[in-house]
Amino acid sequence: MKKIEAIIRPGSLDDVQLALDGFGVSGLTVTQVIGCGNQKGHNQVYRGVEYKVILLPKVKIEVVVKDELVEQLITIIAKAARSGEVGDGKIFVYPVEQAVRIRTGQRGEAAL
Repeated sequence: MKKIEAIIRPGSLDDVQLALDGFGVSGLTVTQVIGCGNQKGHNQVYRGVEYKVILLPKVKIEVVVKDELVEQLITIIAKAARSGEVGDGKIFVYPVEQAVRIRTGQRGEAAL
């Protein structure tokens, strides 16, 4: 099993969620986060004073899937979140050693 973690623009969340739902992914976790990368923030003006915002709002999506679905999901997430501009986000893949469904006690891929 693998955990796919995608950090994307908040405006892309609906498109990514619809794409994942269309593929049959039923469980995901979404967290509002802030961070910086190549985008390096931007300048804003508040009451006539300009200041730099370095940490920008992003959304982190986490999904745990069977190994054989990883490449397809990476493609689906990247396509749905891509605007072509700096700041579209990143996708990370991590190994998952075990999953347990608390309600039934199922383990491994059966718990997904």
